[in-house]
Amino acid sequence: MGLLRSSSVAGVQEGDDAGKVVRAPQDHHQKELDAGALFVLKSKGPRWGKFFVGPVQFMVCYGAVVGCTLLGGECLKTIYLLSKPDGTMKLYEFVIIFGCLMLFLAQMPSFHSLRHINMVSLVLSLLYSACATGGSIYIGLSSKGPERDYSLVGDTPDRIFGIFNAIAIIATTYGNGIIPEIQATLAPPVTGKMFKGLCVCFTVVVVTFFSVAISGYWAFGNQAEGLLLSNFLVNGKALVPKWFILMTNMFTILQLSAVGVVYLQPTNEVLEKTFADPKSSEFSARNVIPRLISRSISVVAATTLAAMLPFFGDINSLIGAFGFLPLDFILPVVFYNLTFKPSRRSPIFWLNITIAVVFSTVAVIAAVAAVRQIALDAGKYRLFANV
Repeated sequence: MGLLRSSSVAGVQEGDDAGKVVRAPQDHHQKELDAGALFVLKSKGPRWGKFFVGPVQFMVCYGAVVGCTLLGGECLKTIYLLSKPDGTMKLYEFVIIFGCLMLFLAQMPSFHSLRHINMVSLVLSLLYSACATGGSIYIGLSSKGPERDYSLVGDTPDRIFGIFNAIAIIATTYGNGIIPEIQATLAPPVTGKMFKGLCVCFTVVVVTFFSVAISGYWAFGNQAEGLLLSNFLVNGKALVPKWFILMTNMFTILQLSAVGVVYLQPTNEVLEKTFADPKSSEFSARNVIPRLISRSISVVAATTLAAMLPFFGDINSLIGAFGFLPLDFILPVVFYNLTFKPSRRSPIFWLNITIAVVFSTVAVIAAVAAVRQIALDAGKYRLFANV
């Protein structure tokens, strides 16, 4: 996970020029940087960055914080049910507990180097993905798992909307690659480093997500939960050794904590740019108090949303429809045509137009499907549901 600077995430201020977006110290290398924020400025100027691209990127990052908080609460609940199968604590209580952890971690000063956190996050991702895959295979090969049913659930409209929900979730899953693209902080040469980073990113995504998805669906069929680890514990009965469930959930909680704090940084930078005094020391009362209040409000808001709407798949779908589909599939081709102005007779121009139209249609339908599913789930389970 990459740290997104305020200049490229929270919107570029109207007076900013391309030089302010580029963070490389060498001025003669600035023209080499082709990151997303600079591309936006070259194509349509700072207003696009401030009023459209920035807010969408900001929503994606903050949505990730909400999703991490919800998943963290679900993992804590699983650990609780291991020791107390008949426990009466509700999911929203565990979401609040994880939110308190995030509230503490959010007060850390902004990160200037994320390579150590990135490495720990990568190792944890591989570990809990391997645990989830191994646990699913173990349950699938044993007689402990539920009876498998691979049939599609719901009537025709539900299935159609489900398809577009799934497309949005896939966009969220593979949209992680946009993080290095919009960094605008890479030292030159950018192209080679960005390509290598994207290759590593997508390799990890394919290995982890495909292994968990295939093994989970094979073991549990259409009963597979959005958080596969929830399937390892059924009615208080552990289908794998309890220590294995505890270990896997601890890996997940640690990784979610790191990711949540990283994705809070854009929000933190925007708030501190508004309320902080750059002339005062970072740890002076003038800056510490506004930072404490603003970061606390940000975490409390994310925790409240996660507790109110505890539907992880729905949140992923919403982020994908409103965030990753436009950022990954629509805006790049639109900006390409606006920036490089290919001939209207050239295949590339009409290919880009076709991609933009098709994925705009998909994004609109996926957005409707995501909002519809959240409304259905909220009506079925009520707000602050214990799912």
